[in-house]
Amino acid sequence: MNVQAYIILCITTLIWGGNSVAGKMAVGHVSPMMLTSMRWVIACLVLLVFAAPQVRRDWPAISKNWLLLFGYGVVGFTAFNAFLYSALQYTSAINAVIEQAGIPMVIFVMNYVLFRTAFSWAQIAGFTLTLFGVGLTASHGDLKTLLSLELNQGDALMMFAVLVYAGYTVALRFKPDIHWKSLIAVSALGALVSSLPLVGWEIATDRFIWPDSEGWIIIAYAGLLPSLVSQILYVRGVELIGPNRAGLFINTIPIFGTLLSIFLIGETLQTFHIIAMALVLGGIAVAERGRPRPADSVREG
Repeated sequence: MNVQAYIILCITTLIWGGNSVAGKMAVGHVSPMMLTSMRWVIACLVLLVFAAPQVRRDWPAISKNWLLLFGYGVVGFTAFNAFLYSALQYTSAINAVIEQAGIPMVIFVMNYVLFRTAFSWAQIAGFTLTLFGVGLTASHGDLKTLLSLELNQGDALMMFAVLVYAGYTVALRFKPDIHWKSLIAVSALGALVSSLPLVGWEIATDRFIWPDSEGWIIIAYAGLLPSLVSQILYVRGVELIGPNRAGLFINTIPIFGTLLSIFLIGETLQTFHIIAMALVLGGIAVAERGRPRPADSVREG
């Protein structure tokens, strides 16, 4: 048992649960793309202070892999948060955090299809439980709506968020051998650059909302914790136990996010939410206990 990795990843998902709640609280106080962009302005300013010396030391490797590093920022940072904050305009924070539990399932499928990563039947059973939990949430307790493809617009946007973050996680296996400060700094710059056209789109379509005082508080939170601390911790967690196992901890986001949603913004916990969380947590337990062991399979990268 890698206790360090487990603690790191639980802190990471607590912050991510808070990010979804912050995104819901931002509705009416700052527009989604402005929130996405400004959080990376803050993150880049902070990184400029304490990561610049390391970036200079890693510059030869960065210059050879800058497109990949920028891509991490575009996909994992900008695209994910743009979908997330847009989704929260139409669906609840509780729904959003439970639906993020679908990320490990997509990671699992991508790793198997692309790299033939070893798996066990227990993992398949665990991911299946998780999938039912996500489906129950996305359908608001009525799975028949999935068959008719009648999803709430926000829940549909969350499905895209799930896909892009799973892709980012899988792609971390290709990251160059550079310090985590350099990895986060260059990715954050990529996120900032790629978010600017989205703000322009908001302005052009009259969707832009300049942040008020509450909006600035939310931006500060998003710029420091989800943008910096959680990304650093997640990268470290993937390094310690591999993407498949690290991705499983995303399933704790529903617990943290649901509790924060209830206590901070007064959202209502419904019966289908409870059932979905039980399925999600059951899935993570089954998949983690039944994962292939190094003696029986190729060690995860």
